Amino acid sequence: MFQHALAAAKPIRVGIIGGGVAGSTIAMHLSARDDVEVTLFEQGQSLVNGPPICHLHAGGNLYREIDDQQCLTLLQESIDTLKLFPHCANVRPTVIVVPQRDAGDVAALLPRLQLLQQHYQQLVAADPSNQVLGEPCDYFRCYSEAQLQQLALKPLPAAPTQHDDWLIPLAKELDFDSVKWPLILVQEYGLSLFRLAASAELTLAARTNCQVKLNHKVTAVKRCGGGFRLTFGGSSQDSVYVDYLINACGHLSGSVDDELQVPAQRMVEFKAAYLASWAGQGHWPEVIFHGERGTPNGMAQLTPYADGLFQLHGMTESITLFSDGLARAHGGSAQPKLPLPLRRKLKDGWPQQLVEQRSRAAIDHLAVFLPNFANANPAGKPLYGAQQIPGQDVSLRAADVEFPAPHYARAEIVKANSALPAAKAIERQLFADCADTAAAAIALSPLQVQQRGEQIACERNYPAALARRIPA
Repeated sequence: MFQHALAAAKPIRVGIIGGGVAGSTIAMHLSARDDVEVTLFEQGQSLVNGPPICHLHAGGNLYREIDDQQCLTLLQESIDTLKLFPHCANVRPTVIVVPQRDAGDVAALLPRLQLLQQHYQQLVAADPSNQVLGEPCDYFRCYSEAQLQQLALKPLPAAPTQHDDWLIPLAKELDFDSVKWPLILVQEYGLSLFRLAASAELTLAARTNCQVKLNHKVTAVKRCGGGFRLTFGGSSQDSVYVDYLINACGHLSGSVDDELQVPAQRMVEFKAAYLASWAGQGHWPEVIFHGERGTPNGMAQLTPYADGLFQLHGMTESITLFSDGLARAHGGSAQPKLPLPLRRKLKDGWPQQLVEQRSRAAIDHLAVFLPNFANANPAGKPLYGAQQIPGQDVSLRAADVEFPAPHYARAEIVKANSALPAAKAIERQLFADCADTAAAAIALSPLQVQQRGEQIACERNYPAALARRIPA
């Protein structure tokens, strides 16, 4: 445990570098205590501005390649995330589809789903507040071809009130011959990046023991006595001393490790998601068409938002992935280095021709299964970023925090769900008494969060619809 060098009556001064989902969540969690003073540094203009977030991985059902333990971890983390960010979920199911062209078998997915359902039931039995994903008995449901044929004949509901209602738009548009049966509906919800950013900002603004320094880049990190001195600023330099340092720099975490001479193995992957407009199609579930990652038949992901807006992933090198998009740390440095063209995209944005090209490729990738989706149109700049992956396993999805040096924590999350477990692990390092402080963020109203989320989306030149709740 951290041994505070100052008098017990003085708060521990914690510095957090990076205001992404990890850094912001850790700041929220720690600043709920009155024996901590938190300073959060973010070089951008607002919080939670990193790789695209759109999905609550409540069971890891998008990833056939990960083990059962990671899936159980993601389920628990998702439940905790919804408790901390109660206004950030788009409460609609996800439909898992195995295409005919894919070597996978739908039946092979069922044992894991049954395991997850049983675990969710146990979590709810132990604590009823864990029931944030609907009734455990409804965690997943299979739909046969005959059931979908019947649903295709029904009118689009004005608002979905039951599981079947969510399947009606899909049933009307799906090329039945392109998929294997049954389809699986599972309670993995949407997660709004912009409402999450708004929740973090509004919560931290109300905390007198947390300073959020936006537009502040930390330019030097040095050990100083038992703690650290952080130098920051632009034209004028300033510095602050902290007792405990948290590296939440995301894909740039290695740069802090290098300054502190802390070795680490990690990868960084550049990824992008695309926006398309397809109006008048009813209330959609999220739809996942499984596929082999990195091949032309990679997974296709259709994520619905308000106002006929959809976010698209295609796990091919012409859509979400990039042929040179995975970089590994080497040469004695802990910081992987992406190729210059990708670093330019991170800094300066995308040329419009490439936006059109990759957005169209994403639309075509979904239209293989939803033929009318070929009529969708690109609807704005991509959501993109560089995602860190600790270690050497590119399939890793459940990861949170390491403690590689005294008084130093490195948050290494791959999915947004893992931010709160990282925060709790750091709190356990710092204090003997670790009460559950998750409820401290719930005093916000849904409207307040949505309105600020829409403002953040517009500030970043994205459609406000990305921040609106669905169903409305």
